[in-house]
Amino acid sequence: MKRKSYQRKQKRSKRTRKALTLFVAFTSAIVVAFIALRVYVQVAGAPPLTVPKASIFLDENENHIGDHFTNERRYWVSLDEMSPYLKQAVVAVEDKDFYKHGGLDFSRIAGAVLVDIKAGGKVQGASTITQQYARNLYLSHEKSWTRKLNEALYAYRLEVFYDKDEILEGYLNTVYYGHGMYGVEAASRFYFGKSAKDLTLAEAAMLTGVPKGPSIYSPIVNLDKATNRQHVILKLMADQGAITQDEKTRAESEQLVLKSDSWVATKSVAPFFLDVAWQEASEILKSKNLDISEGGWTIQTTLNLEHQKAAEEAVAKHMPNDDLQTAFVSMKSKTGAVTALVGGRDYATSSFNRVTQAKRQPGSTIKPILYAAALENGYTPLTYLNVGETTFTYDKGRATYSPKNVNGKFANHDMSMAQAIAISDNIYAVKTLEEIGFKAFHEMANRFNVNIGTKDNLSIALGTTETTLYEMTNAYNILASQGQKTTPTTIVSIKNANGDTIYENKEVDIEAESVLSKENTYILTEMMTGIFDPVFSDYSPATGIGIRSRMTHTYAAKSGSTNSDQWLIGFTPSLTAGVWNGYDQGKNLTEREDTASTKQIWIDFMEAVNKGTKNEDFTKPKDVKGVVIDIESGKLATDACPKQRLIYMDEKDVPTEKCSNFDILDTDTWGNFWNMLPFSIFKN
Repeated sequence: MKRKSYQRKQKRSKRTRKALTLFVAFTSAIVVAFIALRVYVQVAGAPPLTVPKASIFLDENENHIGDHFTNERRYWVSLDEMSPYLKQAVVAVEDKDFYKHGGLDFSRIAGAVLVDIKAGGKVQGASTITQQYARNLYLSHEKSWTRKLNEALYAYRLEVFYDKDEILEGYLNTVYYGHGMYGVEAASRFYFGKSAKDLTLAEAAMLTGVPKGPSIYSPIVNLDKATNRQHVILKLMADQGAITQDEKTRAESEQLVLKSDSWVATKSVAPFFLDVAWQEASEILKSKNLDISEGGWTIQTTLNLEHQKAAEEAVAKHMPNDDLQTAFVSMKSKTGAVTALVGGRDYATSSFNRVTQAKRQPGSTIKPILYAAALENGYTPLTYLNVGETTFTYDKGRATYSPKNVNGKFANHDMSMAQAIAISDNIYAVKTLEEIGFKAFHEMANRFNVNIGTKDNLSIALGTTETTLYEMTNAYNILASQGQKTTPTTIVSIKNANGDTIYENKEVDIEAESVLSKENTYILTEMMTGIFDPVFSDYSPATGIGIRSRMTHTYAAKSGSTNSDQWLIGFTPSLTAGVWNGYDQGKNLTEREDTASTKQIWIDFMEAVNKGTKNEDFTKPKDVKGVVIDIESGKLATDACPKQRLIYMDEKDVPTEKCSNFDILDTDTWGNFWNMLPFSIFKN
């Protein structure tokens, strides 16, 4: 009997030792596993928290005008920039013990495992906020044990290296709220038209309910289901002591106003302009070894909302109802700041930017560059040339060229440069190029940064080499800037996600580089005001006569036309604007309304932006003198010569001889002379 009792005790002792051994082994394994996990976490280091962020565009007055997204629409904001109700709501519904656990809620995990085992698959989750954040950052939403294991590992790493508020902030900035919105700031702007920091309790609870199933609980998709979930969240918040019962009751009765329609209507301003600004900002950051695709940039641009509105309204008003395309750009003189840009009729239909990307023949808008070279090579506004029909021979006699004017007519008299610009005479331009030489024209075009090609062909005097409206408008902006170099820009400053200024475009000293002397610039500019003066009309009218009646300010400009292109570029002392019209495929312009829209768009814009402002005169250098000239003879005007105009030129070039209509062979002249004699009363 004693022996049996002893044997039973021995067996129990062995079982106890064995159980103890197994317990020690199991505990040791767990300890070793945790130590190994900790070592792994320390070696692996902190997991990166980088996510794509929206870059924000501001206009010149720091108004928000648009965004740029790489993959997801997201604006990163700190917890301090969110309504406190958001933080309380998400913790209440997603993870009430968030601030107590270390990334994993083992009681919830155990319950979920039992449910999954019974169901024979992965059907219920128990993810904490940290786990969800880890999934948003690093993993897919696949329902598998492998993904859950990786999720737990990442969650633990996050908890080791980041504090709770950093994790919660990250979660709220990465969770998906439907309709392409990631993070609370994007969602708040989309659903309620306000920043996340301004959300009410009712709005915060409504927003918090969406991520459970955006296609089900979005208030835009199903307001009833969204409201029911909102009430569940408010009850949880009240039960957990985050809000009072009175607050819950008031929030449940609050009438919410959704603003998604207004968000869609105003989601971007001047999309063609923003494309140019994004490209320029990308190049600026690349020069500083930074990658714009990181996102989170705040890009202040040069856009003037009033100018952009005026440009868009002018285009909408005057474009005919066909496939004719348009391009418009305006920029400030001296700084080159682009104030408005329209790259086509409809960005949604075609994002091809006809301001910066389309290369077209500029036609006669190239002539001011040619005449700038002529002024440096002995020409004056009163240099007269025979502009009758002419056939030119060049390339050592191997080639001929017979240019024509737009209407097929030619002058039957010599013509001055001042008049040739006003009516856009082509024979004068080609003769000028022939006389000053290709080298002088190429050199001047390079200074104005305008492409005229490399071949020596007389037709380049008439703008046959393709270029862009952006390039040509900047060339005219140099004239508006008194001959000082300008470079078009759309960027004022760039800040990173932390608010640090990475780039600032400080105004360039306009005296830094001279493209053309102030004297020649002024002389050329004043000649370009002649396109609006009927006194220059001849076999063809001055090219700007059609819009003269609408002008309330002084403008200098030049038009240009080819079979498939219409241009007008002009300026005041402070602003330059360029317009192009044509068909994308180069179809000929045959309809009158197609050729008329260019000038109407230009004058509409210039008059709109200058309305109510004092007229600006171009600054005259002291060595330039203005004299009234008879435009037919180039002599000083008298009452005997009716076609008179104030012409500016270098003081040394001012004529000294006065004009007279007296012609010894002209019987009308003798009759006029006889009538002016004192004794004419006796002639009868």
